[in-house]
Amino acid sequence: MILAVPVDPDAEEARELLVRELAKPVYRAAEPTWFDRLSATVGDWLADLLESGPGGTPAIAWTVIILALVAAIVAAYLIFGPPRVNRRSTVVGGLFGDDDSRSAQTLHAAADRAAAAGDWVIAIEEMFRAIARMLSERAIVSTMPGTTASTFAASASGPFPESSAELASAAASFDPVRYLDRPGSRTEFDALAALERNLRSSTPHFAGAGA
Repeated sequence: MILAVPVDPDAEEARELLVRELAKPVYRAAEPTWFDRLSATVGDWLADLLESGPGGTPAIAWTVIILALVAAIVAAYLIFGPPRVNRRSTVVGGLFGDDDSRSAQTLHAAADRAAAAGDWVIAIEEMFRAIARMLSERAIVSTMPGTTASTFAASASGPFPESSAELASAAASFDPVRYLDRPGSRTEFDALAALERNLRSSTPHFAGAGA
């Protein structure tokens, strides 16, 4: 069989012959697939990571560190939920929220209702607010935006030095249940209720006090 191929093809004929030859199925099957190209790209990326990074530390080490930090953040989010704002309670704003109009009596009643329902978180919050509102209504301790629960307790300890430990304990009970979602207890509420009764019936001492 005589092939119709020029013995000495010129450049144009040689190009056409090559194109027709490479178009045959046997050559098409030998071309790299998309997976081969992807594998080559990933291999090149890993090779680049193995090169030295800042300070001579291999870049792969930085990659591992970053991935570990991301994994830790994701795990912390899944376990503990969204991060909370690190803040302390304020008597106006944080302590009373947007509601600064309720009287001490109203707050006391709300605390009693929550306690009767076994909701110690609300009961503790409302009773501490009732104490702060009562002393404010009696013009014994003045409060302002930015006053924390612990600062309020310290200020109230001036006119009521015999109750300083109970006031500090009350602030320590309020902050965790208000801002850290810690469940309260009946013991904490009873201590706050006893403190409220004691302060309501006590005469403040203003000599040398910085209320």
